[in-house]
Amino acid sequence: MPYLSKIALNPRRRQALSLLSSPHRLHAAILAGLAVQPVTERILWRMENSTPHRAEILVLTESRPSWQHLVDEAGWPGADGGEPRIADYTPLLERIALGKEFGFRLTANPVQSVPHPTKPSERQNARLKEHTEQPDSARRPRGFRVAHRTASQQLNWILTRAERHGFAIPQAHVHTPAPGLTTGPTPTSGPAVSITSRDILRFHKHHNGPQVTLSTVTFEGRLQVTNTSALRTALLQGIGPAKGYGQGLLTLAPAPEAAVTNA
Repeated sequence: MPYLSKIALNPRRRQALSLLSSPHRLHAAILAGLAVQPVTERILWRMENSTPHRAEILVLTESRPSWQHLVDEAGWPGADGGEPRIADYTPLLERIALGKEFGFRLTANPVQSVPHPTKPSERQNARLKEHTEQPDSARRPRGFRVAHRTASQQLNWILTRAERHGFAIPQAHVHTPAPGLTTGPTPTSGPAVSITSRDILRFHKHHNGPQVTLSTVTFEGRLQVTNTSALRTALLQGIGPAKGYGQGLLTLAPAPEAAVTNA
């Protein structure tokens, strides 16, 4: 039975600052909330919001977790609003029906696979060197994951992956202003999805280890269910790479009435 949790952290506490500065450390702290160790189940999480006064993390687990260690070390022990909220995720999965519309939010790491990166990292250079030193008969080219950098590339990434994950992104509702009220170009329709934030995360998995760099994007919009099984899988398994670093968690909400415009 899957569970969706929301955990509040206090960014003014030293341990919270340490966790919030490193997706690797935060992921390890989240895994510590599960009783069966080592953890083999799929864990999805993302930063829902982060301010100097309060940070909230969403976590999806297959088993019921306990977040008391995070509350005690980095949260608001004993304070009103400080207790984590843990909800059964099954009712949402059961509401998914063909043709139904939902609002959605997804923080992801949009990437593409290329045979040779334009600006290879230290790790990629090592792979390229290893590959060129192999005998011709043993050479098997492998692609490199390269982040999409522009907003248009990132929007295209989610639009081209929607079908395989069981949904379509419909056209946004565009309300044409009354005659005489238009001061600019006439509004045009487009996919009901926008980019609400973009970031580049840089951190080290281990002390003195190589730097990890992730390009992250948060999408918000409206989707229509086209394949119930595929969408449930996307909700439980995530979308895109870097899931251990807070990427790929897709969440749904009642379909918004307001129009959604492109970023």
